[in-house]
Amino acid sequence: MAEVSQGGGGGGHKKGGKVRAKKASTKIDMTPMVDLAFLLLTFFMLTTTFNKPQTMEITMPEKPKPEDKLPEVNEKKVVTLVLGKNDKIYWYHGITDPKIEVTDFSANGIRKVLMTQNSQIPGMILLIKPSEESRYKNMVDILDEMNITNMQRYALVPITPTDKELIKESNL
Repeated sequence: MAEVSQGGGGGGHKKGGKVRAKKASTKIDMTPMVDLAFLLLTFFMLTTTFNKPQTMEITMPEKPKPEDKLPEVNEKKVVTLVLGKNDKIYWYHGITDPKIEVTDFSANGIRKVLMTQNSQIPGMILLIKPSEESRYKNMVDILDEMNITNMQRYALVPITPTDKELIKESNL
């Protein structure tokens, strides 16, 4: 463990000199402390668990066959959300003659819109259309909002040229 060694081994004594006290040097063996450090490191590595990533369940429909008839949807129940640049969401109700409005991802933004529209339109269907200018974060945020507001029916669809024109007109 620790050892004290005396210096000055063999016979180098001079006559007539001062008598000096012999210096004792200490030497500490670090092996047990290193062993303990590695044992603790191993213990904590084996007993800890890593955070498991949280995922959201999304049920994807089967791809329709060409001979299948697509279901008819009442256009009065459709609300379209277009994800734009700078974290903006353009939304409108209905399909014919839409009046486009702009909101954001705040609690008083899209969440309030979704709650209001859901209470006014029973059986509402949301169409989510990400634009080329939107970011991946916007898509994750809107899916989180669907989960938070408990929206049951929504679809991710490609943006149409009509939607692009509506966004351009609303920015003027």
